[in-house]
Amino acid sequence: MLEQFEAFEVNRGAVRLNAWRSVNAVSGRPLLLLHGHPQTHAMWHLVAPELANARPVVMMDLRGYGDSARPPAGEGSAAYSKREMALDAMAVMHAAGFDQFDVLAHDRGARVAHRLAVDHGAAVGRMMLLDIAPTLAMYEQTSLAFARAYWHWFFLVQPPPLPEALIESDPVRYLRSVMGKRHAGLGAFAPEALAEYERCIQIEGSARGICGDYRASAGIDLDHDRQDIAAGRHVEQPLRVLWGEHGAVGASFDVLALWRERASQVSGRALPCGHYIAEEAPGLLLQEATGFFEGAGP
Repeated sequence: MLEQFEAFEVNRGAVRLNAWRSVNAVSGRPLLLLHGHPQTHAMWHLVAPELANARPVVMMDLRGYGDSARPPAGEGSAAYSKREMALDAMAVMHAAGFDQFDVLAHDRGARVAHRLAVDHGAAVGRMMLLDIAPTLAMYEQTSLAFARAYWHWFFLVQPPPLPEALIESDPVRYLRSVMGKRHAGLGAFAPEALAEYERCIQIEGSARGICGDYRASAGIDLDHDRQDIAAGRHVEQPLRVLWGEHGAVGASFDVLALWRERASQVSGRALPCGHYIAEEAPGLLLQEATGFFEGAGP
């Protein structure tokens, strides 16, 4: 699916990170792609090759996902805080030879991107986030409709070992339940991509990594967000936010209004698809990304 990319590994302390970089000889500002749950870097297979025709592109598997390591979560799941994951992303980009870059990120990866922009503002230029509102706002403004649609948010944060045990009893069933019950069903995913997601969720430690990610988001990540708000720290980079008009995020939250509370330069709109924008509406995403990252868009 991604023949224009070569794999490389980065070891950040004891955590091994799986990453891919484009091999096209092009200039332009580098672009980092960050995936969501329960996927891997393979979710970009319909858009990354086209993006790499104009600029260097780097993809990575977040810790806990894909072929990256699944470290123990530690006290308060601190090992899976978005601050730690943002440091992973910085290490990957430095290893690829880039000190400054733009970011396109979906779902969990978009939460990592939010932390990247705040903690490493000098490194991050333009940023496009797909189908999320700020984490703290989503928890504080949760509705019954959102809780029904995003049931896994509340299941995964329960104390161990119950969520891990239930996922490990049939990890492919868990993945298909999360991904297949959204707007477009499993038919939205190329067989090769779905097979990759299924392979990776069966790797030992995947349930631990997934639960660590979500427990951190409901704990230490919210502490970091509240500290940002108290200190008046905002996302200062140009930010473009896209969401699926058939997804739960846009139906449950005023996405632009919430991002305008946390960022200085925000634009965005809904696209005619569900949650998995890069696979449901790759052509529209490419149009949006090309315009925005070239500076032609708002």
